[in-house]
Amino acid sequence: MTDFMTAPPVILVNSTHPGDPRVKGIQFQLTCNLYPDSHKTQVWLCFLILSFLSTCTFAVSVRDIAHLQICLEKLKPSIEKSDAMLYAPSTNDVKESCKMISLRCYMLELLMVIDEEDIWDNYTTCISDFSDTLPKDDPVGCPPCEAYSLKNITNFLERLNKLLNELTVLKSIPNT
Repeated sequence: MTDFMTAPPVILVNSTHPGDPRVKGIQFQLTCNLYPDSHKTQVWLCFLILSFLSTCTFAVSVRDIAHLQICLEKLKPSIEKSDAMLYAPSTNDVKESCKMISLRCYMLELLMVIDEEDIWDNYTTCISDFSDTLPKDDPVGCPPCEAYSLKNITNFLERLNKLLNELTVLKSIPNT
């Protein structure tokens, strides 16, 4: 049997943060030849690469959340004019693994209000840019946005800020 890998694969990962025009690039190059009897090495390398890619896919930093909170505060007077009823997940009802998806629900609802109220400035761009960094796919077991209760804009903003504060605390705790 011949080598499992004959050419070294190259994996490029580019990540950006909202408001940061620089692209941060990372390159991996695997040059090992794997033989049929080295299955453990194959599994280990696949696990290592997939673990790295999964942590880089949806990185929202504490700085990004803080910037979003500033934008929300500046837009609050304009947004509070809306009489829309919005899907607003309660942080008590959201599983830990679904927090980012809940945040995406909030951002979608917020962008709808911004559009309906015809509010367009740098602060709305901040919200749109932040929304673009959130995951698009729903993890298994996370309910859709429509499964949550409808709330007025005041309750919606309170719940959104509570979720953002929880995410800030979670991201501030170092992994052990």
